[in-house]
Formats: sequence, C-alpha cells, structure tokens
Amino acid sequence: MEIQIIKNPISKAELKHVAEDRFGDLVKAAVDIEQEIMAIGGELHVDEQVLLVERENSKQENVWGINIYPDNSGDDFIEFDSMINLKPSLGNRSRGIDNLEVREKVIGVVKKLVKT
Repeated sequence: MEIQIIKNPISKAELKHVAEDRFGDLVKAAVDIEQEIMAIGGELHVDEQVLLVERENSKQENVWGINIYPDNSGDDFIEFDSMINLKPSLGNRSRGIDNLEVREKVIGVVKKLVKT
C-alpha cells in the first residue's frame, strides 16, 4: 500500500483497511501538528515524515510519529512510540512524546482526521 496524506477526515473503517493491508492491527502515522495533516500507510514513520516534508513542506520539528489501533478506543487508540520522536534539540529524548502540549496537539489532529 502506498503512503497516503490525510487532509480530510477518514473513517475508522478506512483506517482499519489500511491496518489490515500492512500490519494487521495498527497503522503507523506521521502527524504534522502545525498543518494538522498526517501521513499513513508506511512501513516506517520516517518514510511518512519524509513524504510530508517533501510534498507538504512540513517542518521536521512539527512531525511526530504514532501508531493508531483502529479496533481500540480511549487511551488505547493512539500509541506514542516512534524513532522520529527522538528530538533532543526540542527536549524530547525518548521515542514517546514527552511534552504534554505536543501530545495533546497530536491527539487533536487525529480526532479531527479520524471520524468514529
């Protein structure tokens, strides 16, 4: 499956289809918190990040990696774990998203773009 850039809302069912085509139960996503868009369907978060930077002029510091579990809800819907989140110059020294404000922005973008 080709990486898709999501600018308009998609359904959980569409997200589940992407999951089934790639990993079974999860979708890797790179989320641009400034433009409020995301890329999904890649094998690696970095591939999605590169596509956002090249095609959408995203800034690397605004792109964060997550895993989305379409069959789950609540706190189990989004997992904050990606190598692209290692951004020591921004104070993020883990694969998670340590800054709660950034984390909330990521959640907000996902809620805007994934309709239940």
